[in-house]
Amino acid sequence: MHARTAARRLRRSAAGAAGTAAAKRSLRSFGELTAELRPFPDFLIIGAKRGGTTSLDAYLREHPAVPPLFPRAQKIKGTYFFDENWARGERWYRSHFPTRAALALLRRRTGATPRVGEASPYYLFHPLAPQRAASLVPHARIVVLLRDPVERAFSHYKERLENDTEPLSFDDAVAAEDARIAGEEARIVAEPRYVSVPHRHQSYVAQGRYATPLRRWMSAFPREQILVLPSELLYRETQATYDAVCDHIWLGRHRLVDQKAHEARPSVALSDATRSRLRSMVADDVAALEALVGSTMGWPK
Repeated sequence: MHARTAARRLRRSAAGAAGTAAAKRSLRSFGELTAELRPFPDFLIIGAKRGGTTSLDAYLREHPAVPPLFPRAQKIKGTYFFDENWARGERWYRSHFPTRAALALLRRRTGATPRVGEASPYYLFHPLAPQRAASLVPHARIVVLLRDPVERAFSHYKERLENDTEPLSFDDAVAAEDARIAGEEARIVAEPRYVSVPHRHQSYVAQGRYATPLRRWMSAFPREQILVLPSELLYRETQATYDAVCDHIWLGRHRLVDQKAHEARPSVALSDATRSRLRSMVADDVAALEALVGSTMGWPK
């Protein structure tokens, strides 16, 4: 009896998952069929990974004039279109955004001009994302959250560890990183449909070397369209930083109710030796970044 009951539950679970997947495909197909009715986004939150993009996206979704992506029930944060989903095409991308009719209704209800956007944190690091974005949404306002690269690297590692996709210790993963990602960026550029697991998921230190990827975005978009903020500022001065983001994306200010950090991963601290070694590894890049943006990031030296 117990075995038969378990089997029935497994079948129901499988059927439910299949039904959910089918429903998602149907909704996405509907979104694609109505793509012409769906305007492109007004803003992009492009990174960095493990830099507070989930929190900022949640804060913006609290704003009455920022609608969710389509469909609402799926609570989509970002599309990953300009990095890994480019081959799906423009209609697929536009299928994620509200229709003009929905935006007009929102405007009448709130009295404010809606702003539509997405948060895909791999956009910053992906070598093809800036030019792709510039070709399709050249007027988009860009928001970049940059976290202390040492803390970012460790948080990135913890995420992979929790997902059971990283077999190495943190020190060993950092030591193996150069070999793991060697040639991956060149291959992405040479083969635009190529999706690189090492480049996205095993680049713990590399994704915290912000100067080079940020230069690519600054070459693709006018400087005034790009807002660069330390992630630490978002958590230390949440409302004021949120206000700065709202101003940048031409959104009226809103008093936040939920100011908690999302997807935080507390754990044991890094050893002093590892921390010191990582600081020395990224020191030159931090200096280059600060020269690029014209201000200090406030990270420990």
